[in-house]
Amino acid sequence: MNQPLGTRSALDLDAADWWRGAVIYQIYPRSFQDSNDDGIGDLRGILRRLGHVADLGADAIWISPFFTSPMKDFGYDVSDYRDVDPIFGTLQDFDAVVEEAHRLGLRVLIDQVISHTSDMHPWFAESRRDRSNPRADWYVWADAAPDGTPPTNWLSVFGGSAWEWDSRRCQYYLHNFLASQPDLNFHNPEVQDALLEVLKFWLDRGVDGFRLDTVNYYFHDRDLRDNPPIGGAQGAHDAPLVNPYGRQQHIYDKTRPENLAFLERIRRLTDRYHAVTTIGEVGDGDRSLETMAEYTAGGNRLHMCYTFDLLGPGYGRRFLETTVNTFERRGGGGWPCWALSNHDVPRHASRFLTYTGDPARQARLMAGVLLSLRGSVCIYQGEELGLTEADLAFEHLVDPYGIRFWPEFKGRDGCRTPMPWEADALHAGFSAGRPWLPVPPEHLTHAVDRQGGEHSVLAAYRRLTAFRRAHRPLAKGDIRFLDQGEADVLAFVRSEGNEAILCAFNMGPAPASLALPEGIRVEPLRGHGFEGVLEGGHVRLDPEDGFFGRID
Repeated sequence: MNQPLGTRSALDLDAADWWRGAVIYQIYPRSFQDSNDDGIGDLRGILRRLGHVADLGADAIWISPFFTSPMKDFGYDVSDYRDVDPIFGTLQDFDAVVEEAHRLGLRVLIDQVISHTSDMHPWFAESRRDRSNPRADWYVWADAAPDGTPPTNWLSVFGGSAWEWDSRRCQYYLHNFLASQPDLNFHNPEVQDALLEVLKFWLDRGVDGFRLDTVNYYFHDRDLRDNPPIGGAQGAHDAPLVNPYGRQQHIYDKTRPENLAFLERIRRLTDRYHAVTTIGEVGDGDRSLETMAEYTAGGNRLHMCYTFDLLGPGYGRRFLETTVNTFERRGGGGWPCWALSNHDVPRHASRFLTYTGDPARQARLMAGVLLSLRGSVCIYQGEELGLTEADLAFEHLVDPYGIRFWPEFKGRDGCRTPMPWEADALHAGFSAGRPWLPVPPEHLTHAVDRQGGEHSVLAAYRRLTAFRRAHRPLAKGDIRFLDQGEADVLAFVRSEGNEAILCAFNMGPAPASLALPEGIRVEPLRGHGFEGVLEGGHVRLDPEDGFFGRID
């Protein structure tokens, strides 16, 4: 059970704000480790491999959905929020994962997909029965327009209208994603209460927090107003160019002001438990950083959020400076969580490949940048191995998003292929059965058992997480960027109290030099694996190299 306020758990060695600056390792359970040879990863597989995460130096794991589901969106379509899908195991298996994680010093966060359910959820089965049942208003229902068309022009992230006709109620229901993922009606207080009870169920079972899927999609406009066109270029981060979703300003179908009060309800619940945290996933186009700041401001909403700003094609010193500074200016004291890869976007080892001549050096560079930014950090499974995006044939695709828009957009399967544990084992040690997605041959050389050398990507991640933990300003401190003019050097100072650390990274293709600000004396720090050299009043950096120094 989780510890109520006033008591202390075995993990509570650094107060309740452990999450501030934490390194969180995302596990996509279908692809992490299979324990029963059915080709699908499961909770017992996670249990077996937790030592890998602990050795990496992570503070917590985030487990993507493992709840009962028809798996049309691979667990992000929940039909029972309080049970484990049999393909993943049992509640007892989950309890065993929590117990072992805690023994290893890892906290456990779980996904909560509460903006929508599966159409197989008993709540929806009752809601669609007629217009007068007790749950008739638990989902977003609306009459057709006079000509029979949907009530608004809102679009689904996965393509087409966000409205689906239901012949039983002779009404449309809203679905921001698949038609089999109807949206819950958060304007109904009973819905909010039921979902808070779901969160309480898992808190009482011992989880240390939640990653809240699509957290800005909870509320819709009561008046069902049409979204205006975006005009000109497609909105950033929302959808691939082939998907018309990006042609609208999504001001009425998501990120509604009513959401703030519900986030405060979530915070009041989690504050009843000791050392629990929340991370919100924000997808909001060009407004994402502003929304992220709003959702984490004031200390009474979410603990932290992450957006897709670093999960897209953007790269380079100026892009990173602008992104982080935008949040810092608007954040109101809020705390960010940064990620370069996750289960929804192409792996950054491939996204950034055009910027580098050496994928391993580039992977180490970006690990250094990520683990030095102000905020908490999410590492997606396989990122620590330098895995690239898998290029799968159409016949291997299972993601409905990719199948819909093939071949211009290949969907999310390429970042969800199984973890390669042992290069020479059947299916790289993931399963003795045929995996649900194939193991790409090019991933075998990246397998965990092939990364023992000190120059491997895995070794770099281990060094950098240990280095971050050893230097408190890197985890908890403020951030201030240094102006480098036109240079490709990303340079900033992390400071807390009387301690300050200079962080510098050469993101360009040629050697570069960082001139230290006048009056600053720097002592080089070791143990991070980068080779930047301090020479007088300058730091000399080879391409894709870094430097850390303590400022006197």
